[in-house]
Amino acid sequence: MIRYLIECLVFQLVFLMIYDFFLKKETFFKWNRAYLLGTFALSLVLPWIKIEALKTTVSSEFIGYPTFLIQLDEVMVSPTNKVGFFENLSTVYLLFVSGALLAAFWFGHKLFSLFRLRQQGTVHDCNDFTKVVIRQSEIAFSFFRTVFLGDRISEEKERNIVEHELVHIKQWHSLDLLFFELMRILFWFNPLVYIYQNRVSELHEFIADSKVGKENKKEQYQLLLSEVFQTQNISFVNQFFKKSLIKKRIVMLQKQKSKAIWQLKYTVVLPLVFGIIVFNSCQVEESNAKKADSLTERISLLEEEITSLDSLTQEEKEALAKMIYNVYPKETRGISGKYGNINYSGVPFTSVDEAPIFPGCENAEDTQACFQEMMQKHIRKHFNYPQEAQENGIQGRVNIIFKISSDGSITELRLRGPDVLLEDEARRIISKLPKMVPGKHNGEVVDVPFSIPISFKLR
Repeated sequence: MIRYLIECLVFQLVFLMIYDFFLKKETFFKWNRAYLLGTFALSLVLPWIKIEALKTTVSSEFIGYPTFLIQLDEVMVSPTNKVGFFENLSTVYLLFVSGALLAAFWFGHKLFSLFRLRQQGTVHDCNDFTKVVIRQSEIAFSFFRTVFLGDRISEEKERNIVEHELVHIKQWHSLDLLFFELMRILFWFNPLVYIYQNRVSELHEFIADSKVGKENKKEQYQLLLSEVFQTQNISFVNQFFKKSLIKKRIVMLQKQKSKAIWQLKYTVVLPLVFGIIVFNSCQVEESNAKKADSLTERISLLEEEITSLDSLTQEEKEALAKMIYNVYPKETRGISGKYGNINYSGVPFTSVDEAPIFPGCENAEDTQACFQEMMQKHIRKHFNYPQEAQENGIQGRVNIIFKISSDGSITELRLRGPDVLLEDEARRIISKLPKMVPGKHNGEVVDVPFSIPISFKLR
């Protein structure tokens, strides 16, 4: 989800930059409106669009094998291990929901203010709209088919204002603003949504001014705009008198109509969208992924057949170590001794001078045992057996390989299990692991791959 949100932000930023640098000053107001609405919608769906034919396959020859592999004990989990609902919610998720609830509350407050304003005014049903006259006021704005007008506005000025607001009504401008208002609830943390709404709101005024300016004397209409009136601080209504926009609207009224040939500027977005789709589709894959190319994956598969090293004879153990020694690339071998180092506790197949340390285990006598204990606690704390998997009787073992990088973060997470539901749950659990103290070899911090199986068992 984090990656999706980042991609949306990047796409929106690029589309807005194209608009501000190439399109904003043109008088193709309706085209610009379509561009802003269309590109925002595109930014939400583009991260999901991938063309299978464009996927790039990279041979396993170019994928480096890890230097070390530490095998952790298997953890068995079942629905009875489930913890409380709120314990499973991450801080990020709670923050997101809290922000969305606050944004929704603020949206509700603005709707209520609009409703209260209507209740306080005098309602008149007209042919194409409903007029609400507000006493002792000079406000002027519309929301869908309702036009709010202060009773201090003269009859002549009111005629021009109503013509302006009717353009908003007939072209459903309130729907655009309401859409972005809802997006502000979902993406309250995204400043680009607010910028999009602001740009669209500007365009609405330019569109209405352009149409009214054609049917009336521009000089008289500009004089009306230059006067100071009251404004209503509601982001999803079309305000006639918005002080920050008055100067821009007058400039646009005076601006000559853009030449039709400049509409070709909109075609710049086509190669951009195609490039984004190609970029999303080109994923690096191992040519023999299903056969488990990497040595660590082969070892993980081998574990399924060898349930316990204690069941092997000394000769078989030496043969196994020799096989690993011969298969591993020389420059990344990392096996100590003639036949490597096989530890009966399951840690490790290969050796590293200082294994990564789980937070809280820094002062433990046996950091390896502490790591194993903390890992099991973490898995059981965050485990939540997928409901769909329970209903369909899905259970089994998920083999997990991940790397604790030189900065202590969890990277290169790979899983293999009987069903994607179990794989996704295992991925979620491992992704929640805290930042570790990185491992060291020959005095330098190194990336250390770990392997751990999680068995999902229904009771």
